[in-house]
Amino acid sequence: MVHNEIIPEWPQIHTLILELERAGVVTRTFRRLDPGRQQAIVYAILDEAMEKSPASINIKQVAERAGVAVGSLYQYFGDRDGLMDFTTRLCVHLLTVSFLQYKPILISMPLREGLCAYLTGGVEWGRMMQGLVQFFGKAAYEGDPRLAEKVVRPVAVAMREMTQAILLAAQARGEVRPDIDLEAAARVINAWVIPVADSQLFPYLNLYFQTSDENIPFQRTLDAFLDILENGLMAKGGTA
Repeated sequence: MVHNEIIPEWPQIHTLILELERAGVVTRTFRRLDPGRQQAIVYAILDEAMEKSPASINIKQVAERAGVAVGSLYQYFGDRDGLMDFTTRLCVHLLTVSFLQYKPILISMPLREGLCAYLTGGVEWGRMMQGLVQFFGKAAYEGDPRLAEKVVRPVAVAMREMTQAILLAAQARGEVRPDIDLEAAARVINAWVIPVADSQLFPYLNLYFQTSDENIPFQRTLDAFLDILENGLMAKGGTA
């Protein structure tokens, strides 16, 4: 069951539905459904996607979760590919909205605390949404060109922009050296954060990156990672 705290507010999803109707991804029939029925279908799709991944969604199971006929889903989305396209776009929206949701909190924290919360919170969030994370990981690490622009790029841009926002806020507070090229630094730090976090979500990556094991717990690696960032970015006399 989708938990309210990890999905966007319904008005945000409804706005997305309007955009997807204009793009031909959903039919006008779906958009004109009673809001309660719309929500039941969308949340059934999200439940199924988060449990199994968007690529493995089962239309019959979605229909059962939503309490509608399978044929109705084809009326709303055209065909299976249409439902898959809707599911993919919905899930990418969910992933990117999550960054915006926590942005005000993260940028208000001291630099070290903000980066730590961003990284550990992302790992915790990812463990709650394993289907989506496995789907995104497959898209990102296997280089499927069909998913590169539709799935990987929008989420990756949201991650990089979050890192840059944290750094900009810290620099404005005097925590980061004024001579740091923040646009470039954000890209470097984002590129470091990804394997540190992903190694905790995908065991096969931890085997490769060697981020943690029975002798070196993840928290120890995380502390060292933050120490390195802190010492490289901190302004003289700062409190980052």
